[in-house]
Amino acid sequence: MMTEDFYLPYIANAVGVKMDQVKKTLDLLQGGATIPFIARYRKEVTSHLDEVKIAEIQRAHQKLDELVSRKQTVLEAIDSQGKLTPELRERIEKCMDAIELEDIYLPYKKKRKTKADVAREKGLDELAQLILAQKDKNIFSAAGRFISDLVADEEEALQGARDIIAETVHENENCRDYLRNVFRKHGVISSKVVKTKAEEATVYKDYFEFSEPVQRCPSHRYLAMMRGEQEGMLRVFIDIDEERALDWLHRKFIFTRGEAADQISMAIADGYKRLMVPSIENQIRNEYKEKADEEAIKVFSENLRQLLLAAPLGQKATLALDPGFRTGCKLVCLNERGDLIHHSTIYPHPPQNNWAESQGAIRALVDQYKVSSIAIGNGTASRETRDLVEGIRFDRTVQIFVVSESGASIYSASDVAREEFPDKDVTVRGAISIGRRLMDPLAELVKIDPKSIGVGQYQHDVDQLRLKESLDLTVMSCVNSVGINLNTASKHLLMYVSGLGPTLSQNIVKYREEKGGFTSRQQLKEVPRLGDKAFEQCAGFLRIREAANPLDNTAVHPESYDVVSRMAKDLGVEVKNLVEDPVLRKKINLAAYVTEKTGLPTLQDIIKELEKPGLDPRGEAKVFSFDASVKTIEDVRVGMLLPGIVTNLTAFGAFVDIGVKQDGLLHISQITRRYIKSPAEVLKLHQELNVKVVEVDVTRKRINLSLL
Repeated sequence: MMTEDFYLPYIANAVGVKMDQVKKTLDLLQGGATIPFIARYRKEVTSHLDEVKIAEIQRAHQKLDELVSRKQTVLEAIDSQGKLTPELRERIEKCMDAIELEDIYLPYKKKRKTKADVAREKGLDELAQLILAQKDKNIFSAAGRFISDLVADEEEALQGARDIIAETVHENENCRDYLRNVFRKHGVISSKVVKTKAEEATVYKDYFEFSEPVQRCPSHRYLAMMRGEQEGMLRVFIDIDEERALDWLHRKFIFTRGEAADQISMAIADGYKRLMVPSIENQIRNEYKEKADEEAIKVFSENLRQLLLAAPLGQKATLALDPGFRTGCKLVCLNERGDLIHHSTIYPHPPQNNWAESQGAIRALVDQYKVSSIAIGNGTASRETRDLVEGIRFDRTVQIFVVSESGASIYSASDVAREEFPDKDVTVRGAISIGRRLMDPLAELVKIDPKSIGVGQYQHDVDQLRLKESLDLTVMSCVNSVGINLNTASKHLLMYVSGLGPTLSQNIVKYREEKGGFTSRQQLKEVPRLGDKAFEQCAGFLRIREAANPLDNTAVHPESYDVVSRMAKDLGVEVKNLVEDPVLRKKINLAAYVTEKTGLPTLQDIIKELEKPGLDPRGEAKVFSFDASVKTIEDVRVGMLLPGIVTNLTAFGAFVDIGVKQDGLLHISQITRRYIKSPAEVLKLHQELNVKVVEVDVTRKRINLSLL
């Protein structure tokens, strides 16, 4: 079987990097290093591979491992039948394509008894080979020789022979490869509504009578059709030119005229419809499903990244409102650390209409708890609640933010929320989540299943294992790129730090509670079960404010502290002076500190960190205001120019909140005049826009927008 070195050229070619980069990256991964750690602290080793390329190498290696495992299964299965020749073994071992491997295995694969198996049991294999040879001109007469107790007459013999030929054609690797390519290049995917479901399938109205070349079908349309079919609303199929395909198969197997050719022609037609088309179409559907999944997962992961890296408000006393009509607005006050210090309910909206009383309650709480910002959930009654708050005259400066509620209800009913607030009901927990996600989106959103955050497309239709892998990697990447406050981070946030997990995160929190917090990174080694490897992986991503060593509040890894100390010593100053004085930093000759272990990339990163110790790379949250005259979809008119904010990016466009309950669709064709493959090339999540209304459908609750 393949050795690790045998993998290298295939992975390098697939990812588009050098073999040496692949080998060194795999060595690091197999040594327990995480992707964020390798990308940040092992640039010299990998020659500057970023997280995306490292993840691609890891994924490609996993797929090859799966292929090797499958090869072993195939070899053992064929060998158990006594049919594994040295030539066949060599071919299987050299095979590097999963589809080709299955084609090789197909004739040996155990399956339910086929028509061809029955014919062989009747002794008709010889007749099939005679027909395929096309040397005997009187095939009907030859078939008579095969009449027996199991074969009643010539026609039954010929039928059995045709069944064997049909299966032979079906299992021929060249034929299957040809048909796959025809399906890929010329296949047309079509969908039709199931007539009995027409009334309840209106959500799939665009696909009631639809067709387009499958290679041009974008992921969102493909996944939509697949969902419609799974729900029993649509019939979906991929067609090719049957006459063209059969003509090629005839040329492949028929080289004479006469009775034998006629029998082969009938067998090919039967094998094509009964065996080949269903099998190949299923393969192609799975192939395009995998491609659609990858594209959808990519969109989801990028949206999640932007959401997690949204600018935080920071540590400020915050009042959060989870709006509602009949049940009232849940109100909570949080201190600078995000701790709950007050909760209550106000009823400003119908049917109670306690408007003035509610405003008075909010004003009093703002004064009492010195609140500087108010977070309002963007769900039901959000616009009305914002009007309520904006109508209050505060005695202090108060910023008002509208915050996405996506996933807040999931969090409020979760084990995590029950653990944090066992004596509070789900409504209070939801309001707390809204407030905290304004203060620090990353710290709060890591507590929620990424699939529930609402920034993807067809996330429940794609490969769930692959989706989880991608989203977990995205969360880990975001957490580590920001850097985490070791003394305030929750265990849920710490879990995503490189090298940590549930157990070590819990141990860190427990150590904090018992010791009163960390004063240096080196204390991490005192945490139970946190060994040298875990320390190596996590230390650089954890920050300690006001630490004795200023480097503990930077992304400089402890393994590089000695280098920084030498820089300071050579200049006759302390390390803290290097942090404080840009003139001193400019005097450092980085080339003088290059060693076999520490290269120029690491040294350049060190200087960047000394320039901005403890700086949050996410920026700071800003207030956004909608058009005051537009509050419901009924207020929206074609031609209006409105401020909006991007709430979701998909392959086909962006959804934009313009201040009404329904987000408008900014279709990809309405974003820019130049061609773009994805809205993400131009737009970002939470980006503020001025959009033009091009269509309003109040009945279907649809708003179409344009930037043109």
